[in-house]
Amino acid sequence: MSVDTPRETHKFQAEINQLLNLVINSLYSHKEIFLRELVSNASDALDKLRFRSVTEPELLEGGAPLEIHLLPDAEKGTLTIEDTGIGMTHDELVKNLGTIAHSGSREFLELASQRGQKDVNLIGQFGVGFYSAYLVADHVEVVSRAAGKDTQAWKWTSDAKGSFTVEPAERATRGTSITLHLKEDQKEFLDEWRLRSLVTQYSDYVSHPIKLQVKRTTGEGDAKKTETQLEVVNKASALWQRSKSEITDEQYQEFYKHLTHDWEKPLAWTHFRTEGNQVFTGLLFLPKNPPFDLNSPQQRGVRLFVKRVLIMDRCEEMLPQWLRFVRGVVDSDDLPLNVSRELLQDSAVVKAIHKHVTKKTLDMLEKLAKDKPEDYRTFWQGFGTVLKEGLAVDTEHREKLGALVRYESSREEGLTSLADYVSRMKEGQEAIYYVFGESRKAVVDSPHLEALKKRGYEVLYMTDPVDEWAAQGLREYQGKPLVSAMHADLKLKETEEEKREKEQRAKGLGPLAERMKDVLKEQVREVRVSERLTDSPCCLVVPEGGSHAFVERLLRERGRSVPRARRILEVNPSHPIIEHLKALQEKEPGSAQVTEWVEMLYDQALLTEGSSVEDPNRFARRMTALMTQLAAQKVPPAGAVASGPETPTSDAQPTEGSAVAAGPETPLPRN
Repeated sequence: MSVDTPRETHKFQAEINQLLNLVINSLYSHKEIFLRELVSNASDALDKLRFRSVTEPELLEGGAPLEIHLLPDAEKGTLTIEDTGIGMTHDELVKNLGTIAHSGSREFLELASQRGQKDVNLIGQFGVGFYSAYLVADHVEVVSRAAGKDTQAWKWTSDAKGSFTVEPAERATRGTSITLHLKEDQKEFLDEWRLRSLVTQYSDYVSHPIKLQVKRTTGEGDAKKTETQLEVVNKASALWQRSKSEITDEQYQEFYKHLTHDWEKPLAWTHFRTEGNQVFTGLLFLPKNPPFDLNSPQQRGVRLFVKRVLIMDRCEEMLPQWLRFVRGVVDSDDLPLNVSRELLQDSAVVKAIHKHVTKKTLDMLEKLAKDKPEDYRTFWQGFGTVLKEGLAVDTEHREKLGALVRYESSREEGLTSLADYVSRMKEGQEAIYYVFGESRKAVVDSPHLEALKKRGYEVLYMTDPVDEWAAQGLREYQGKPLVSAMHADLKLKETEEEKREKEQRAKGLGPLAERMKDVLKEQVREVRVSERLTDSPCCLVVPEGGSHAFVERLLRERGRSVPRARRILEVNPSHPIIEHLKALQEKEPGSAQVTEWVEMLYDQALLTEGSSVEDPNRFARRMTALMTQLAAQKVPPAGAVASGPETPTSDAQPTEGSAVAAGPETPLPRN
């Protein structure tokens, strides 16, 4: 395009209009965050230029130093934030300032609308920090010139009323200038002291000089004169390269906010320097709250610097994926400035850094768990699911991860560590027991736990999808194996008398067990006497090599073709329903009612393990028929307390030992 190109008018993307309406028409505290966001954007532009200039030195032609300028103008009521960075072309101005390319724009708007004013403080996390300018300005002008030879400067203007204009402009050097026409009640941001204090608070650690335009009076009498000059107002040195003894907690916290655009303080941080075969410095932080897109591929990695030059904004090779929530910087003295992702993947130096940074992160988590258990609980609630992924994929750090995991348990409300669980184990208990399901409520009364509860054994409640693989990866802790209460191989210590009683019960179950196998031959692989049931008639258990029902359902919901695995049906021979069916099977071996009840018990077992029944309508009709029969006999439903004149007489009760027996002459309806 030539300089004669006329002014263009563009409509804002719909999400931008929503965002601007939110920013302009809502009352927010901390309006000063606009300066942090715009200075941070300017710093990023300078970092990008410095990185590209490694392979494209011509981008630095013109000699302009890499700086950020703050230019207040009290007469015009404007504040300009100017940089000499990479700059923007015409198309980049239209795209970057007229649309939200970030995939999380809608989520940001929803969060901000739902939670109110505090959420504007997260604006930078969503890649839309530029629009914080409208917290204090009613009109914004942006003049930008992309780095390189013979590039045209462009001017972007908008009053945030639905549209913006783009037109050719004049600018002597590369970079971007953002001029804010401040609202009448925001003129405090023209004051020198106010701007200095904000830079010190929010941007002191930007590694490029931030220069503030000030007026200084020199001389006396007739020689007295006022001059305008630029003064550096930040330290302009990398915080991570300073000695830890020189840095306060507040400085660490503000650097984290500058780095991440997070308004919350970090839960913990670790600052270290390694010297030897490799020389590098690291500063790592644990956020307090997870970002909405924690599982996005773009969320992984820390900033990689080489000799204080930013190389990658999110270098995923520095940490494993199961530590993708960690934020921070790693600065190496041993990598080349023109390092590529391909080189990073094959570099022995990077592998050594990766190992050390991972260890430092786990050490930081251990210290937080030990010294600040409440803060660790906050961390676990936000990031525990991600951390547990490490158990499934990383055998090297299994022991440390095992010490860090937390679960709810049958002991009490709240979280417990595996170490605390082991310390509470009963005498004679040989394993750490757990049950797997969708939620605490779904597993707390699971029939699979009956024998464990009777013995007083504590059971861990695993309710994250990743727990299936995490438990398999961990396998044991402090010499105690992890055993699922839902697996077929659950073995509990028995006395000789208990063994004899079980064998006797198994013999008595023989004919009914054979009938159940025949009825359910397509659904189950085996029918056997249960060691784990004390109050329920039956349950389904997972055979060796199988997966829990909850995991199978999750995989199906994610589009995976997962056939329902044939489980083992365990039966409690002492339960009244089973005793009634044994008697009925002996009396009428071909009874249709036995078939109906076996199928109904199987459906019930499916529901208690967390699966769905294959034919819910048929199951509902059977339940309705059963309740109808009970009502006709005036039998109170199981668990009900009969009282008053309607209490049934003894001759209205069902067959011995069964409150739900309908009798052989009234089979449940078939399809």
